[in-house]
Amino acid sequence: MQLLIDSLSKKYKTKYALNKFQCELKEGVYGLLGPNGAGKSTLMKLLVQNISPSEGEIFFDGENILDIKSEYKGMIGYMPQQQEIFPFFTGRKFLNYMGILKGIDKKVLSDEIEYMADKVNLIEELDNKIGSYSGGMKQRLLIAQAFLGNPRIVIFDEPTAGLDPKERIHARNLIAENSKDKIILIATHVVQDIEFIADEIILLKNGNLIEKSSPAKLLDKLRGQVWEFYVDTEKAGEYIKNNMVSSAIRHGDKTLLRVVAHEIVAENPVNVEPTLEDVYLSVFGGM
Repeated sequence: MQLLIDSLSKKYKTKYALNKFQCELKEGVYGLLGPNGAGKSTLMKLLVQNISPSEGEIFFDGENILDIKSEYKGMIGYMPQQQEIFPFFTGRKFLNYMGILKGIDKKVLSDEIEYMADKVNLIEELDNKIGSYSGGMKQRLLIAQAFLGNPRIVIFDEPTAGLDPKERIHARNLIAENSKDKIILIATHVVQDIEFIADEIILLKNGNLIEKSSPAKLLDKLRGQVWEFYVDTEKAGEYIKNNMVSSAIRHGDKTLLRVVAHEIVAENPVNVEPTLEDVYLSVFGGM
């Protein structure tokens, strides 16, 4: 299975939201990282055909998706960031509605709804109206509908927004458990959500592809450039202002700083292992 994105661009007036994006996706989990305005939402909308490209093409297993439009749409599961769900529907009615839109056989749809609702811990709330759901419950419902019908391509836009830490871990594990034989693309600002489940990370900045690589290779590139050391707490603010600081933990009159830099001038700095958050800061820290 292959999804080939060939020189894809989207232009609004004089500005490119996505600029000649070139990428090949195969079975696996991909994390899509970038600051606001990087082009993540534009890319996802192009992939699910909510908008049309200004330039470029998308191919699935060698066929242009415009030539297999209905078939291609039937392969996609999509979870948008916006929680625009009918408040007067029950969770069950919403999942049934989405299943019908996806063309799922009614003979199996009921069982599949029960299965997915159980997976996202909504089985007891399934017959309550969505208007009574919390933000986190709505997120879990949207995750469930994305997986309905066993789609081959699943795209998530901020899937853990609004979830508490326990729910976020559960959602992350759920996505990983259901990734077999699928292309899964996850756009998120919560770097920890993809650090341990993504096969590759796609870094996007100002509509341009910066890098597509495995987490291990991205971390290797930053090895030797992450430091931890203490400074006087009263001086920490100025240091944070002028350096790429990924964390600051106060311990009384001292603050432990974690800094990304080729070289560091500090008292007793300790070189530490990088994380994906450090990678994110090194690429996008100036924005």
